[in-house]
Amino acid sequence: MLDKLTPNQRLMLAVALSIVFFVAYTAIFPPEQELASAQNNQVNSEKPLVQAQGDAIATQADVGHSIAADEKVSKSASNTIVKISNENFIMTMDTLGRISSKELLEEKFNDGDDKHSQLIPAFKTKPLFIRFADEELNKEAAKTPYTASVSEINLADEPQKVTLTQKLSKLTVTKEITFYKDSHYDVSINVSNDARYYVYLGQRPEITEQMMTVSGAMVYTDDDLVTIVEDGDAEGRKLFSGVELISAFDQYTATIMYGFSKDTNIVVERDREDNPVVYFEALPTMNFHGYIGPKDYRVLKSINPVLTNAIEYGWFTFAAKPLFALLLWLHGIFGNWGWSIVALTIIIRMVLYPLTYKGMVSMQKIKDIAPRIKEVQAKYKGDPQRMNAAVMDMYKKHGANPLGGCLPMLLQIPVFFAIYRVLLNAVELQGAEWALWIDDLSRMDPTFILPILMGASMYYQQKLTPNNFTDPMQEKIFKFLPIIFTFFFITFPSGLVLYWFVNNLFSIGQQFIVNIQFKNAKEAQVLAHKHSEKKDD
Repeated sequence: MLDKLTPNQRLMLAVALSIVFFVAYTAIFPPEQELASAQNNQVNSEKPLVQAQGDAIATQADVGHSIAADEKVSKSASNTIVKISNENFIMTMDTLGRISSKELLEEKFNDGDDKHSQLIPAFKTKPLFIRFADEELNKEAAKTPYTASVSEINLADEPQKVTLTQKLSKLTVTKEITFYKDSHYDVSINVSNDARYYVYLGQRPEITEQMMTVSGAMVYTDDDLVTIVEDGDAEGRKLFSGVELISAFDQYTATIMYGFSKDTNIVVERDREDNPVVYFEALPTMNFHGYIGPKDYRVLKSINPVLTNAIEYGWFTFAAKPLFALLLWLHGIFGNWGWSIVALTIIIRMVLYPLTYKGMVSMQKIKDIAPRIKEVQAKYKGDPQRMNAAVMDMYKKHGANPLGGCLPMLLQIPVFFAIYRVLLNAVELQGAEWALWIDDLSRMDPTFILPILMGASMYYQQKLTPNNFTDPMQEKIFKFLPIIFTFFFITFPSGLVLYWFVNNLFSIGQQFIVNIQFKNAKEAQVLAHKHSEKKDD
């Protein structure tokens, strides 16, 4: 049965098992991320689709979300009017003036079928697509192809510009686009007459979807507010102003537009599959910037620091963002992402050491007084109130905290999920080698060696760690957790398994030290007792 579960289902089952034993249900299932509240920068509508009203915004059937005829045009290579390429990617623009495709040529970005990643979906809205508020003008624009000043651009160190022109009966549309080798571009759009029109961001890439990844659209405003609308969750129509960037993203890549004027109105709607569609109303002359490619932190920062906000970590951003900054700094020292993960694990363990140490000591004390606790429970079996009071008094007398044993795990759960978000979203790990057989930290270990080592270390850690289970069934299931976790971790990215394996090794070392300390303390007590008896004789 387990082999038929999807990766998501297997992960959630593992989490559920963890919850039972470590009393951390709410830590694993945090409150659903709230969308930005309706303030000055956002207006929510109950309308399920965009409707043509006084503002003359076109209906969904007309705005390019579901234009079957137009999208079918993109299937024909003959509609490509410009090809932009360098050693890392090939990009095309079509007769509708859109960026119609972008193919990543680097092998590390290959998809699950080991083919070059394609960042632009074939049958969804595409970047730089223009729609007019005037229905007749729209129909004419859909049938009138753009012309290009050049048909092919080879990007080297210098940026290259192309001019696209569409001559309609009432006006002329001119797009001047300057492309750069780092995958960003500058756009200047001019409409000869004052006609209302809208420019589309394009919908997200569809490359990689792993466990607990977030895909959809993002709006980042000048008050540092991030609004994420996930695929399948788009509702009604939302309006934003004061926007710094908009992004349509998946796990590792994104289509981004930024550099808008403060009064630009950004609109987020839904398509027929309840996925977000983002566009904005443009001026007769409109200037902005765009980027299509991997969410590589250093690349985005070199283009414009504001773009680093397009790297999302979901609900754990508050913890994940500083952890990634630390990981990035460590990579600058080691030059290897695997050893950087090892170093990060060591630092986290050092920070948590005082609390985890107290937890381990508390568990040892509880183990030592367990026989006495059972005697007290048996003595006051018929009087639960006196029994609980006597047990708590014994805990207090011996300095044992009944919840102390859970503390190390409870502390590690949020850290684990923050690390999970970091390692799952870090495109830098794609194709990153560590050592020996691990040649891609973003993918599962094809040899299964690392997950098996992780499971073995978890089993040995259990053997060293005292427990105070009162339910035999719980104790039996607990002993199977290393096997269960090994099964689930098989599909996890190697970088995450590496973190958990190293974390287990440190837990083993720490538990070993605590066990020796208690053993020496007991031996010292025995010797002191014998010495006292001899002295009395």
